[in-house]
Amino acid sequence: MESVAESLGEEQEVRSGETLKEEEEDDEEEPQHVSAPEELLLKLNSTDRLYPESYMINSPNESRLLDIADNFQRQYSYLHPNRKPLLLCPTNECGVKKFVSTTLRPSTTDHPELFSWPGCASFVADFLSLEPLEPPVNLPSFLLSSNLVLQSQRATCLEFATLLCSLLLGVNYDAYCVSGYAVREMCLLDQSRLHCPLLDTQVKSEIPEQEPQENKYSVKPPKELKSQFLMQQEEKKKQDEEAALLQKQKLQEESEQRPADPLHGLRVHCWVLVLSGSRSVPENFFIDPLTGNRYATDDDDHFLGVESAWNNFNYYVNMQNCRHADMVYDLEDLKTWEPVLYGAISKKQLMRDVLKRKKIMSKVINNQEEEEEKPHVFDMPRSWVSYINISKEALESRWPGRQNVTHYRRAKLEQFAPYLKSDGLVQRLTAYQDLDCECVAKRQTLKDKNVLLKPGDNLRFFKVKPLLHMLKLHSLYQDGVLLSQAFYQELRLLNCTDEVSVKEWYQHRNDNLEEREVNKLDSVTTERFTRGGAFHILFHRFSSRSDDEREMLFSSSHRGDLMRRLVSPGEMTETFEGRSDFLFYRHVVAQRTVQFSGPRPVEGLNPRLLEKVVERFHRNRSKPANADVAERVFLLAERRIEVTYHLEDYRIFASKRSFIKPEDATKIKVKDFGAQLVSGYQVDPYEKPLHSLTLYRMLVDLMKDEEEVILQINTSWMEASDLLDSRAEEKRDVRLSFSPWTTTGAAKAHSHRQEMERQAEVDQRWLQERKKDILAPLLIRLDNAEPLSAKDAKQLYYDCLAECKQRLVEKANLIQKHYDKETQALQRKQQWYQENQLTIVLQDKDEYQNYCSEKTLRIRVAKKRLSMHMEAAPLEYQNLDRRLKNDPRLAPHLLK
Repeated sequence: MESVAESLGEEQEVRSGETLKEEEEDDEEEPQHVSAPEELLLKLNSTDRLYPESYMINSPNESRLLDIADNFQRQYSYLHPNRKPLLLCPTNECGVKKFVSTTLRPSTTDHPELFSWPGCASFVADFLSLEPLEPPVNLPSFLLSSNLVLQSQRATCLEFATLLCSLLLGVNYDAYCVSGYAVREMCLLDQSRLHCPLLDTQVKSEIPEQEPQENKYSVKPPKELKSQFLMQQEEKKKQDEEAALLQKQKLQEESEQRPADPLHGLRVHCWVLVLSGSRSVPENFFIDPLTGNRYATDDDDHFLGVESAWNNFNYYVNMQNCRHADMVYDLEDLKTWEPVLYGAISKKQLMRDVLKRKKIMSKVINNQEEEEEKPHVFDMPRSWVSYINISKEALESRWPGRQNVTHYRRAKLEQFAPYLKSDGLVQRLTAYQDLDCECVAKRQTLKDKNVLLKPGDNLRFFKVKPLLHMLKLHSLYQDGVLLSQAFYQELRLLNCTDEVSVKEWYQHRNDNLEEREVNKLDSVTTERFTRGGAFHILFHRFSSRSDDEREMLFSSSHRGDLMRRLVSPGEMTETFEGRSDFLFYRHVVAQRTVQFSGPRPVEGLNPRLLEKVVERFHRNRSKPANADVAERVFLLAERRIEVTYHLEDYRIFASKRSFIKPEDATKIKVKDFGAQLVSGYQVDPYEKPLHSLTLYRMLVDLMKDEEEVILQINTSWMEASDLLDSRAEEKRDVRLSFSPWTTTGAAKAHSHRQEMERQAEVDQRWLQERKKDILAPLLIRLDNAEPLSAKDAKQLYYDCLAECKQRLVEKANLIQKHYDKETQALQRKQQWYQENQLTIVLQDKDEYQNYCSEKTLRIRVAKKRLSMHMEAAPLEYQNLDRRLKNDPRLAPHLLK
């Protein structure tokens, strides 16, 4: 193709002669159908919306770029008549043609989640809803700006890729939009045949069961004799079963496969290419903007061909054969990629120029001559799109309508924005038994009747004519049957009912519940918690069929260093870690009537119900092995205690002792202790046997330990019962903790503060009204009875006057008392001065004069207050009498 400079003159001449003709042809053509994005575009154009100037007009550089693009399109169509036209100058929301590269607007955000490609891809895939291309085999004639796409949350695959590429370019990725062809499932965002990445059918315990340690000095078991012929027959039978299972799975997969797509290889799709080099990307890869998943560039199962790629610097046309898997993505190689702007700067060239400028600046500093730069023919104009701003609320709401449903193979994933559900649910994964489900089409889709379609019935056997008005959408052809695109999308949603498991994730709950999984096959429920919850629980598993069997795991901060508790009818097993007494295991066996997962009796655990308690201890290196207890067994039903010690070095057997408790253990004495109460085995025959007194003391200590163990079992039972009661209460009353750093939490805090201010204002107004109401204290005695009876009204009238009179008298008495007190003090001081005036010094005389002056002033003030009160008291009494007579609650009764 000729260069840009050579084609400009010819392009301007051609455009001047063809403009009028193209406009006349456009006026004569009538659109056969209008898709949802086009409806949105027409609606936006019909409103008086204010857009920036760059949206509505083209700058001189943009007009020149459109001329270049038109010339390139004609040459491309002439040289490659079998290839489809390129997407070069689509129309924006204002009806103005813009070059596709100028629609990319590199933008950075303040959100750390969008600083890497996984975060950007996940946000774009979740926040937008797909509008399929109509028809799916042609490129659209419009491309909306990313800001409008973020507002409407509806986008085609090209608008998906444009937004994602703009975000990646803003965080310094070498990203490109790619136009090409993909499989039907990727173009329609159909994941119903893919395995859900969150699906886990096996429910496993957080802490595995402790396996017995192997001892290399243990006696080897005898060799098991087996027939070689029988072993070969079993191996052959096993291989036949595996082959039959593989054949069954293969047949099942073939039956589940959908019919061949008649538009295979023709469906247009747009995705993002990320080249290696920037941001430490080791290799090139694709990103599907509809799902946010990463794919290799040689993935032929999903991507069927590449037509072109572009970024904010240039537009490149693929000149390679897409049938070969070894495609080269060196966009500067003119043999494999043809640029629209020949000689324009690219991102790699820009990086090299920056390094070159640094070298030139260093040469200028060293008084060296500066090299002349080669001028570029034409560079890409700056983007016409406004800066892309993603709010925190949009990042938190995530999905359109703040919720999303995705169908996978034998699974359904439901996702919810934080605080949308009252119980804090943010994600639910439902797994199904198989694909033998029914899919019912809605009546509004078909004209005549509902149609029942099973997975075994392929679409080619489905012969129903759709509504006439649905023909405007692209149609699928299956043996002469016309099925609309919308109908196909509805049919692919399976309505499965045989649930295998339901897994739910929660956030911001006060009970710290993080995950709940319900296995529908065995009715087992598993709950997982974050640290810091009640009872320090981390894991809880139980069966809804039988609440007697439960497994609980605790954090290391739990009191008693309890890590695991497993309860079942008549049994309880506890595992410890980091205890000072080296205890790490306790197993309790009781009668079947004892339910450790149920409520504990008020009187506590009856020791007679216990049959056996087994405790195991770690090695205590501060004691010799033959004195360090490894296991002790309390056989309460047999009144016996067995003790096993740790193995000594180079020994294969451990020392043991067995004690028999006497009938009356409280009155046992040394003289009553005999050899019949103890038996055992001592490994070292040369070791001196223990004295009877030592054995007696050991028995006494073991009996005390038995009583303490019973108390600890009783405490564990009470704690398990309290934990279950607490969980039941938390399930009934679920509360969420709102973080003020989220938009929902900030709005909640703001509304809560406004409600508190409003309530405080109401309370203050009520208090002010109560202060003004002279009858309020008296009405309280009558329990605020309204309306008042005549007797109560007259009683309130006289009581109020009496209290007023009493208050006035008490105030007068108080002033009189203060006046008398000051007068008596002054008289006593004057009398003292008369008695000692000949002997006092000058300083005492000055103090006397000051004292007399102060007291005289206080006496005058008290006398004045008393006279004013005597004058005001009758007036106040009369005013009160007038107010009471005019009070609407008392006036009707006082006038009678």
